[in-house]
Amino acid sequence: MAETGPAADAPFVRATVVRAQPPTPAHAGDTAVVRADGTIEGFVGGQCAEESVRAAALDVLASEEPLLLRILPDGAAGFPETDGARVAVNPCLSGGALEIFLEPSLPPRRVVVVGETPLARAVEGLVPQLGFTVETVPVLTAERAAGAMAVVVASCGHHEPESLRAAFDAGVAFVGLVASPRRGGAVLDAMDLSPEERGRVHSPVGIDIGARTPPEVAVSIGAELVRAVREEGLVAAPGGVAAVATAPARAVDPVCGMTVVVRADTPHRTVGGAHVWFCSTACRDGYAA
Repeated sequence: MAETGPAADAPFVRATVVRAQPPTPAHAGDTAVVRADGTIEGFVGGQCAEESVRAAALDVLASEEPLLLRILPDGAAGFPETDGARVAVNPCLSGGALEIFLEPSLPPRRVVVVGETPLARAVEGLVPQLGFTVETVPVLTAERAAGAMAVVVASCGHHEPESLRAAFDAGVAFVGLVASPRRGGAVLDAMDLSPEERGRVHSPVGIDIGARTPPEVAVSIGAELVRAVREEGLVAAPGGVAAVATAPARAVDPVCGMTVVVRADTPHRTVGGAHVWFCSTACRDGYAA
């Protein structure tokens, strides 16, 4: 299936129908790509099944773990509980059942380390073990920074302002500076940064674990990178530029009880000044009636 739309290195979930019971319109082997904004390209079932797939796929992107989604019509016999599987009861289905395998595809988590110091080499050796790809340079340019999820300046006084500026100009969301609080503050104060740029800087970079040696400091920096990804939603956005991911909002259809992902084309009505969202136009029209 050809990739279209956003850049091919943007995160997405591939959805593949592995089992389909009539009268569902999908067939085993049907596939679709679900983007991080909830856009679906391809076919894995009708509109209501699509909503279940969309919501589950966004959870797969967040967890980075594959999932077998089992979609049942209301009142159908249940599947046995299985690790790595989720059951969604879809009251909109006319019958049959679907099993859809959801597999995340994530862009490389590229970290650029700046410096030719023992600390830079320690970071270079550690972060690949945490699932990042790493590149080490003596001084950073905007071209080398482009597409990086994070930049760690560990040059200990060498080429720091120009390397930091290159990271800012490339739009890198996580910019770490290895320095004491006093020296790091002085470096940043001298750069005339905007509030937005200053907010991207982690200085001193690394979680405080009382580290003293280069390997210990590397562990603290790796821990902060993991926290940024796992808890703060740092991702490699389309085009490879790092950003903090914002998942689409969700709402519950008051007619059928389905959880729907709120997008520009999600059916909705405004009732008493409040938005009400629906899985389909049928639910929306039934609610209006």
